[in-house]
Amino acid sequence: MRTVKITLGKLAGLKAVSTESGTIAAAAMDQRGSLKKALAKESGHDVSDTMMEEFKGAVTEVLTPHASAILLDPQWGIEPSKKRSTNAGLLLAYEESGYDNTRPGRLPDLLPLWSVRRLKEAGANCVKVLLYYTPRDTAEVNQEKHAFVERIGDECRSNDIPFFLEFVAYDVDGGDEKGLEFAKIKPEVVAGSMAEFTQERYGVDVMKVEIPVNMKFVAGSASYTGQTAYGKTEALDHFRAAAAAATKPFIYLSAGVSNEEFTESLEMAAQSEVQWAGVLCGRATWKNGIPVYAKDGVDAFRRWLETEGTTNIGNVNERLQAASSWFSTYGVTSADALAAE
Repeated sequence: MRTVKITLGKLAGLKAVSTESGTIAAAAMDQRGSLKKALAKESGHDVSDTMMEEFKGAVTEVLTPHASAILLDPQWGIEPSKKRSTNAGLLLAYEESGYDNTRPGRLPDLLPLWSVRRLKEAGANCVKVLLYYTPRDTAEVNQEKHAFVERIGDECRSNDIPFFLEFVAYDVDGGDEKGLEFAKIKPEVVAGSMAEFTQERYGVDVMKVEIPVNMKFVAGSASYTGQTAYGKTEALDHFRAAAAAATKPFIYLSAGVSNEEFTESLEMAAQSEVQWAGVLCGRATWKNGIPVYAKDGVDAFRRWLETEGTTNIGNVNERLQAASSWFSTYGVTSADALAAE
């Protein structure tokens, strides 16, 4: 096991978003473009800044007593962040919503009015960046993305704040990422992405990764829909192969699937006995409340969150009993053992 030392600022940030035992049980509420579209569809009218802040504020207020942290965006999340429970740390997103669709490769961009320094000044304990990534894209596209991540890593190092990198796979040929054919290559894409960004040159402290299989195509799973990409034994091996590529802590994202599907995938992670450090889970806990807010307002939405939303996050937290501490990745039994002198 390699010897790792973590600077005091990064260590404090990681501890702030973790439970006492060192797992990361974070709620995600940094959705922007997709949330606006969903609210507009359900309400039948344009979505105001006030509505975005109100929705995010309700999620933050009701769910953070059950979370170790919440991920928000600085566009509509600064005021809502002040409503979080005292036990919950804060991650702030640094990337623009969506990606550059004027050229191939789903290239990213950062929020033009923000910097890591400004996110830290706004109260962030950690900085998160989402990147659409696949090892299958061209070298030119991926080299640009590698340089992009290196720059953010350096900026986070200079501000002594943890860097969470979220990477989401896509089909370079424009196919359906939710379909059978992509499900067959997804394990390779997720493992390859983890192998890339676990490298020290990127300065990533925690990788936020996709479940390496699509549960809808795991034969014998409760989420199975009839078409098969892998059996259960093969799926468990895919969890192990992806985890074996990581030398940094990693947590799972929910990717907008149902609460039932996400919790089943976490059960499979537990069965595979991989060393995962927790979750950053958003839509699997609150997305079914979007129509409630859009049609009946924030008070009705808050009541929904206090019942169904709280149940959903409780279901996820129950599966987190099988997760490991983020610091156990480095072979130590406490975060403070990693403190740089």
